Amino acid sequence: MQVCCKKDPKAKVEKKNLKFLPRRYGDLSLTYDVLQAYGSNYQAQVTIDNINPLGRLDHWNLTWEWMNGEFITKMRGAYTHKRDFSECVYGPAGQYYKDFDFSTVMNCEKKPTISDLPPERKNDSQVGKLPYCCRNGTLLPSIMDESKARSIFQLEVFKMPPFLNRTALVPPEKWKIDGVVNPQYKCGPPIRVDPTEFPDSSGLDSKTYAIANLPFPAVLVPVVVIIMKVAARLQEQCFSQQRVFLCLFDNRTTKAIAWADLNKFKVPNPRPCPDNCPVSINWHIDSDYKTGWTASITLFNWDNSPFEDWFSAIQIDKAYKGLEGVYSFNGTTFDNLNKTIFLQGLPGLNFLVGEVNGTKPGDPRIPGKQQTKISFTKKHTPGINIARGDGFPTRILFNGEECALPKQIPLSSAEQKSHFKFLTVVIMAIMTFIMMTDHLH
Repeated sequence: MQVCCKKDPKAKVEKKNLKFLPRRYGDLSLTYDVLQAYGSNYQAQVTIDNINPLGRLDHWNLTWEWMNGEFITKMRGAYTHKRDFSECVYGPAGQYYKDFDFSTVMNCEKKPTISDLPPERKNDSQVGKLPYCCRNGTLLPSIMDESKARSIFQLEVFKMPPFLNRTALVPPEKWKIDGVVNPQYKCGPPIRVDPTEFPDSSGLDSKTYAIANLPFPAVLVPVVVIIMKVAARLQEQCFSQQRVFLCLFDNRTTKAIAWADLNKFKVPNPRPCPDNCPVSINWHIDSDYKTGWTASITLFNWDNSPFEDWFSAIQIDKAYKGLEGVYSFNGTTFDNLNKTIFLQGLPGLNFLVGEVNGTKPGDPRIPGKQQTKISFTKKHTPGINIARGDGFPTRILFNGEECALPKQIPLSSAEQKSHFKFLTVVIMAIMTFIMMTDHLH
């Protein structure tokens, strides 16, 4: 027996009516997928994706609000900060589920706080063994490591009357997420979208779909910009003298105020540095010759906490096309990201340690430090004038947080008095976020 199949020339493609809204994306995208549904409970998966190509989140803490008395019985890939089942026992849940053993319940709060598990729990058969979990809440940009731009956790949720059937699925609302770096996010309202596709666990070429799906796009709020404007008002005083760059903060502030008084600069009160500046980046022009120029970049960590998998994104408008090489960091250029030079530590050198004590008792504390050389050619940037400021960045980010740049570029005395082309000046970019150690877990 033989069967031949031919395309029907009269066949028409039926247009399907969309039942769901299109997906929306912000700096972060949070998705709530219902994987299995029963009468009194269901299993869900929460996916957090870092969409911002230069954004980052460390030690994320996620909160939401249950709408109908739900409570979390189990969780994999994350944990809640509070495990107190008394709210269930003495509340409506205890009255309805009279024979339920609430001692094993994960969380009964109306507004739970959820965090990622530490790496050592990744292979735990009870709470781990889930892709994209257990990294202490670190979300890197996808251009740095796509596998670390996503976090996933799963939870089992018990419902309350009258929502006791399979299709009565009401997700939590009022989502909020924060962290140590880039802490201020604003989540939009949830929207129902087409179900998420999951690959078949057996390896077959088929798809499994979630029962229900709601994304919560989150965007950065402009709080950081406000802080930066305050910091920028002290640029000339704090960082216009080469000799004060490596001073301790107390000495640096004293010299900066004296410099401001000498030049009749206004000193804001309260001053944004040093308290709000745990990380500083020095940009030092080493040489300027006919066919090219070089610079040194030094990262200082003045805080007690280290930075793992750190990165810095630099925009240097007039010199970007002339980049030749980065020698102690991994340097990548991205034309589609406003011509950004993306820097990160090489394998094994991606850990920027915190401040430590000096060698002898009484010695000043020493900041963590990493440094690289960077070279440029003038072949592709005709007319560039390094001595007058074309060799300095126009924008710098560290771990997704924008740095404040000086308004005034310091010139060496040789440059001010003559046309001597060798310039040794330093420009410092100051981080303006406060390390919130109470978010570490």
